[in-house]
Amino acid sequence: MSMRRASVLALTTMTIGGVIGVIATLILNVFVFDKFDAYGEVKIPGNTQLELPAGEVTVSFHSWVSGDNGLLIPQLGMSLFPPPGVAEPQVRESIGSSTTVNGDARRRVWVARIPAAGTYNVQVDGDVSGFVSPRLAFGHGSPYWPLTWGFAGLLGVAALGWIAYVLTRVRSTRSSPPSPLNNPQPTSSYEPSDDGVRIEQLKSLAALRDSGALTEAEFEAEKRRVLGGG
Repeated sequence: MSMRRASVLALTTMTIGGVIGVIATLILNVFVFDKFDAYGEVKIPGNTQLELPAGEVTVSFHSWVSGDNGLLIPQLGMSLFPPPGVAEPQVRESIGSSTTVNGDARRRVWVARIPAAGTYNVQVDGDVSGFVSPRLAFGHGSPYWPLTWGFAGLLGVAALGWIAYVLTRVRSTRSSPPSPLNNPQPTSSYEPSDDGVRIEQLKSLAALRDSGALTEAEFEAEKRRVLGGG
């Protein structure tokens, strides 16, 4: 297999693998491995206790929508009360994109950093009069997002490889020697000698004499002139 064919095969494999990997891991991360309600839900408005682990916990607005319309986030308020002797959780806003499956929609609103595992009292309120079964869901995102970024990086490397391949092909085409058909070799020319010219002239004079165009005297006179004798 030539180097060129091997390069094309490798780039094609990387491109196909990158595209399939990005699509597959994206679907799995969003719809399979994303456990947005793993630790429970709280109705809005409502108050309940949830067992939360230490570390980051995603807080998502969860409701029903008609069709596949995006989920708007209303004015919401949330308070997390830790167990005795535990520091208060740090909450930061982190608005995510809407994910809707058969009208069941969710959208990340906050990310809470829980200092220690335990039972937390959660109070939620908000203006949710236009929503069906609104609640806040506590869970975690997919741990496999690095795979998606890895396949995206592979796709980027393949794109750079294709660019380099095309540029190399263009340069090699420009620098290749021209075809012999485009530059024909000069043909050698033959120039007859003086004797050859005289012989041809005498043949022409003889033909004119035989045809009656020249008399015998005219033929002899022209013959002497050609031979340089008159």
